Amino acid sequence: MSETLHTQKTTSYPWLAYAIKRLISGVIAIWFIATATFFGMHLIPGDPLSSEKKMSPQIRKNLEARYGLDKPLLTQYGIFLKNIAKGDFGISFTQENRRVNDIIREHFPISALLGVLALIFATLGGIFLGAFAATHKNQLSDHVIMLMVILVVSVPGFVFAALSQLGIMKINDAFNTDFPIAGFSSLSHLVVPSIVLGLGTLAYLTRLMRSSLLDIESADYIRTAKAKGLSNAQIFAKHKLRNALLPVVTVLGPAVAGITTGGFVVEMIFAIPGLGKYFVEAVQQLDYTVIMGTAVFYGGFLVLTVILVDILYGWVDPRIQVVK
Repeated sequence: MSETLHTQKTTSYPWLAYAIKRLISGVIAIWFIATATFFGMHLIPGDPLSSEKKMSPQIRKNLEARYGLDKPLLTQYGIFLKNIAKGDFGISFTQENRRVNDIIREHFPISALLGVLALIFATLGGIFLGAFAATHKNQLSDHVIMLMVILVVSVPGFVFAALSQLGIMKINDAFNTDFPIAGFSSLSHLVVPSIVLGLGTLAYLTRLMRSSLLDIESADYIRTAKAKGLSNAQIFAKHKLRNALLPVVTVLGPAVAGITTGGFVVEMIFAIPGLGKYFVEAVQQLDYTVIMGTAVFYGGFLVLTVILVDILYGWVDPRIQVVK
């Protein structure tokens, strides 16, 4: 009797138990990211005060005491973990009296907006182009799309960024328009950067969607649907598309990671004041607190995204069950 009650109790909320397990593993992943970032920063030669101009030993000693650099490394590590557990990433070394939390709060929304636009463009474009290529297999349109995919995958994103800026300049000169080339003051400034940022993911999703649709073409349920007399449109919408989307949803988590890290370079090229710009500058200036704070923040954001994508699998394919 007790065994039966125990089984019923543990199986009442399978998704809740699964989510808790994934959250615990996510916390461990964030701890690993924080630890690796902390010790990685301290292994790099120099420190945030090395770039300062001439200073007396006393002034340097006072600055080290202020930022805690005079403490043993393990003590600094313990303080760092304690602070991030409270959500406090500290004060920037290079931006006077500016907290890392304020930098994230002010500039991450811009990066997030750029990333969301890039992800929407890449996802919708990848699904459409992949489906179009699969339904026109071995035709001219299929070959053209796959050639474009190979080109986009082969060329670095910063090359497309530079070419797009050059193209905008030519268009502005030819048609006497004033389309923004760089900077950020309105949503129009993010149109081209989001396209450039999403190109790599779009190419990958296009290839994945095409191969996924071709794989299920000979499945038994597709033949059954054809035997029932369903039209090609009905078969595609009800049977092919949803099953082909599962591999696409699977890679959305890593795709967010790729778009996020790729956004650092795009933000620098297009002079967008997002969080990536400050991360790159912090690396150049060895600003420990900004580097570690943004790394932990992005790590937590990406871990949460992957967990949400995992849970989304069950909605896309009801056959997926939680395995204890």
